Amino acid sequence: MGSFGVQHLSPSAIIETNGEIRAKTSKPYALNLWVNSMDERADTYSTEEYKRLCSLFKPYFDELSVPLPEKPGIPINQFEEQAQAVIDESPPVLSFLFGIPSSEILDNFRKKNIKTIGTATTADEALALEAAGVDAIVVSGFEAGGHRGSFIRSPEASLTGTFVLIPQAADRVKIPIIAAGGNADGRGIAAALTLGADAVQIGTAFLACEESNASREYKAKLFSEDARHTVLTKMFTGRFSRGIKNKLTDELEAYENNFAPYPIQKVFFNSLRTEAIVQGKNDLINYWSGQNAPILKYNKADELFYSLISQTQSIYQRHAANYIDL
Repeated sequence: MGSFGVQHLSPSAIIETNGEIRAKTSKPYALNLWVNSMDERADTYSTEEYKRLCSLFKPYFDELSVPLPEKPGIPINQFEEQAQAVIDESPPVLSFLFGIPSSEILDNFRKKNIKTIGTATTADEALALEAAGVDAIVVSGFEAGGHRGSFIRSPEASLTGTFVLIPQAADRVKIPIIAAGGNADGRGIAAALTLGADAVQIGTAFLACEESNASREYKAKLFSEDARHTVLTKMFTGRFSRGIKNKLTDELEAYENNFAPYPIQKVFFNSLRTEAIVQGKNDLINYWSGQNAPILKYNKADELFYSLISQTQSIYQRHAANYIDL
């Protein structure tokens, strides 16, 4: 089942996007939202703090010969309005991260027969999601690319690996578990299912395929030696996320506490990133990636998908044969 992130879209754009997806497939699919899209500190982030941020990044803006941006305004968290658009459209599945929707919103999803999938980075978060009545849980290990969707403790205090998190969650919840982070081939799928997962979610491997909307440069980066080195940082958005190491993460690693909260840091950094893309300055661009990129092999989605199935089946058949021999 494919999933489409709509966190960045307005309610009307969500309706339009869902219509486009529905017109192209009769199969189940998911939309994905963030329950919380504004850090607590964003409301009180001061002009003085922003000046210090500008001072920190000024050499990189100068390198691109672009001016520093004005301090961004604070957008309103529009999750409730986005959720209502989802309810009105009734896609087969809604997945979410960074928290748990209100009981009222979850009830409205159920009334429309929208299956819900929450995201947990710890076993305690998995328990909280089960108690809220979601249909399934993505357990996301720290190997995963992109944002850490923690919501009970800080992301920095929620860095459990996928293959440790799976059995911890499986032992404590009864609803289906979907393993995410560090899976890119049949070996990871077989291991996750053996440890107690009911399904596996794969991101980076499909992102690298021709059919994804990632740029040609992005896909090349995922197949390069650079993808062997990823970091967890707040550099790119203000929220803890995993991407490929670059000049910025190296040179500003010691200044993590100076980055702005989400979404201020995201808007600020995008000013730099947009111009870096135009100028081809790849070392000033963020490339999300899980730690599994070094084992990527396939450039086409269908080849990747069938390899995942065949390799997983081969592993189970081989283990079954070995068991019989014993």
